[in-house]
This record gives sequence, structure tokens and C-alpha cells, in this order.
Amino acid sequence: MLSTVGQCCMPWLFLLARNPKTKRSKRFLESRAPKLVEDGKSAMIMKGGNTSQLISNVLKDIYALKKPNAVLYKKKNITRPFEDSTSLEFFSKKTDCSLFLFGSHSKKRPDNLILGRLFDFHVLDMIELGIEKFSSLSDIKASKCPEGTKPMLLFAGEAFDTDNEHKRLKSLLIDFFRGPNVSAVRLAGLEHVLHFTSLDGKIYMRSYRSLLKKSGCRTPRIELEEIGPSLDLVLRRTHLASDDLYKLAHRKPKAKKKKNISHDAFGTKFGRVHMQKQDLSKLRTRKMKGLRKRKGRAAVGEQDGPAPKEARVAS
Repeated sequence: MLSTVGQCCMPWLFLLARNPKTKRSKRFLESRAPKLVEDGKSAMIMKGGNTSQLISNVLKDIYALKKPNAVLYKKKNITRPFEDSTSLEFFSKKTDCSLFLFGSHSKKRPDNLILGRLFDFHVLDMIELGIEKFSSLSDIKASKCPEGTKPMLLFAGEAFDTDNEHKRLKSLLIDFFRGPNVSAVRLAGLEHVLHFTSLDGKIYMRSYRSLLKKSGCRTPRIELEEIGPSLDLVLRRTHLASDDLYKLAHRKPKAKKKKNISHDAFGTKFGRVHMQKQDLSKLRTRKMKGLRKRKGRAAVGEQDGPAPKEARVAS
């Protein structure tokens, strides 16, 4: 499944090399350890050594869309991910992030964005995009969606289904903007739409807010209102993982089935306990005063019961 691609997993050797001294540090290391169901993915958003004001505004707006599952670095980082990715891998271990967005600006590649993801704290995919046109959140005067809203992702264009680089870019964008995994979403919560269009070698990113209008029936009429940010992007360089490594990133460990545990339709957990056959004749019960044996009564008299009234009078 694509949802598992690029998930940041801590190697067991790294965990074994660090012995926790307190219970708090032990819980922290266990939270970083590989899991069958991984936590939500977080993203690092950072600047390069040379940046422009446009790149700074783009990074801030994308951070606003990604919050709270994002870390924004305000200081500049003098690094070139396509030449040396060790600094990205270091920050990935430090913040436990499996996604990154790197912005830079140079004469050769003006207004440059690098979108990527990591697997096992090593770079898996990187795609370089150039910004040709940008409209920020503040430029478009409209009411915005609340922070942490899970967006609906729409993709248009044949390139997303035919071209290998655009396919990987689609997978990367889904990983970056999908948000946390949820079991159900209410209708009023479907208010943020991110639309990506591939046309003539360019990628157009638009952000909308869905408005529910009265339609005269039970189903509301939906209108889209642009809220920003708006980006016109062009594809530049790519660094894609090999097929074997990409397949390894998809692999999930087999779940160990727990015996004698079941769940009902409502999710209630039941456990079955196996016990040996119990001898009820040796079961100790509560002793009552009326059931005690008296010392002066004979065993035969107790079995026959008390004598009749006439017999007692005659004697």
C-alpha cells in the first residue's frame, strides 16, 4: 500500500545500542521502534543556504496546511540534498520525520523546491520542482479552513497515470498532504480540497474550501471557493528509489495472531480462559448455623427424622 511508503522506521541495532536508564526513556525508545501500525507521518520544512522571499512565503503557507504534523526550521541550512543528504537524515532521526520539503534559490535554479521522503532514515525519493507563479494565503481574501483539517486530494491529467516520474510524484504528494488516518469523517469536515493538475509538462496546485449550500433536497449543493496557496510548478530533477528498495518500503510484517482473543461487531475484546474440570463435591461454601451437626443425636435418628407426636406422648 502507498500509505506505508517512506515511513520512518528505527533500526533495531540503533535501539539495542542505547540502554534506557529510566522508564521515561524506555517509553520514548519504544515509541520510536518499528510498529505494525505506524504513527502519522510528520514533515520537516527547511530553508537552504540561499533563499528568496518567495521561497520563505511558500514554506510558511505549506507549513500552515501541514500543521500540526510538521516542523518548521527558521534558520538556514547550507546543504544540497541531491549531492549530500546526510544532514537531512540527521534531522530526520532527531525529529522522527519521514517527509521533508527543502526550499532554495540560485541563479541556475531559481525558486526551487525539493520534495522528498525517507525510509529507515535514508532518502527514498526526491523530486525537484521550480516555482513559476505563486499566490499566498494572505493574497486571497477568503475564510480559511481550521488548522489540522484533513484535505481531499484530487489529481487530474493523464501524466499521473502514464509517466513514471509523475506517478511517483503523485504518490509523494499523497504521502505529504494526506494527514492522519481516520476511521470516519463527518460531512461538515469535508471542507478542504487540494487539486493537482498536470498539463503540458507543468503541475498546477490549487487549494479550495467546499461550501455546502441549500439545494431544496436532503443532499446539499457544493461550491468551491479558492483560499490559497496557489502554485504553478515545473518538474526539474528527480532522484527515485530502485524497484527493489521501493518494494521493500511497501513490505509489512506479518501480524502475530493472539490465541483465545476475539472481538465482536462493536469492537469489544473478549478473552477465553481454559481451566481444568473442578470437583464440586470439595467446593467450600458458606457455613450456616442451621446446617451444623449436633453432637447428642444418633446417626440413625438423624436419618429417620424426629419421632411422631403420639409416640412421644405415650412414652
